Amino acid sequence: LAVMPEKTSKGFIFVGPPGSGKGTQADILRSHYKGKICHLSTGDMLRAAIAAETELGKQVKPILASGGLVSDDLMVPLVREAILHPSCEDGFILDGFPRTLEQAQRLDKVLNETKGKQIDNVFDFQIEDEQVLGRVLGRLLHKPSGRTYHEIFKPPKTPMTDDVTGEPLIRRSDDNEESLKKRLKGFRTWTVPVIKYYKSQNKLTEIDATLAPQQVADQIFSALAKE
Repeated sequence: LAVMPEKTSKGFIFVGPPGSGKGTQADILRSHYKGKICHLSTGDMLRAAIAAETELGKQVKPILASGGLVSDDLMVPLVREAILHPSCEDGFILDGFPRTLEQAQRLDKVLNETKGKQIDNVFDFQIEDEQVLGRVLGRLLHKPSGRTYHEIFKPPKTPMTDDVTGEPLIRRSDDNEESLKKRLKGFRTWTVPVIKYYKSQNKLTEIDATLAPQQVADQIFSALAKE
């Protein structure tokens, strides 16, 4: 009797500052794979918890507003639960987590205890702070649909108005210069050890995130093709 191989799912991590294009690339990568691959943006998950006014949301609201770091004891169980959800059956893309070395180590421990789940590739989206500021401070969002626009790169047909519904667009509350500069400073400080950690496991690929989305995607796919 032929033994069926243990089904394993694909695990990716996107490391990069806000505005480095991780969300766009997650959509491109997901559409490339058949099956249930989920994009887990921890920022979006936390913002959803805040909007729903859950217990977690109440705890993290002041932390996010100030650009601070949500504790591992809150983040690790949240991510574990998300990865085990049926929508992530064939793979997951983690975006915004792990943010610290401690989180990376705890994530490995959680995945080791979970059959068929592991991290295969980590992509380091490299971009300078100045470019990030230009990209992020122009971001506009249609909240009900999640559609995003940009004042310079992808403007709506009518200023501050969703192309499809005609409803008003908003800026995310943490997309202001003061909070962003704090987030960037934090990101640069906390993430260096995370990148070293995955480099030492030979899972890291550096990506030039300053290029157009298709050129960034090409770099990701060429790294995956080498395996």
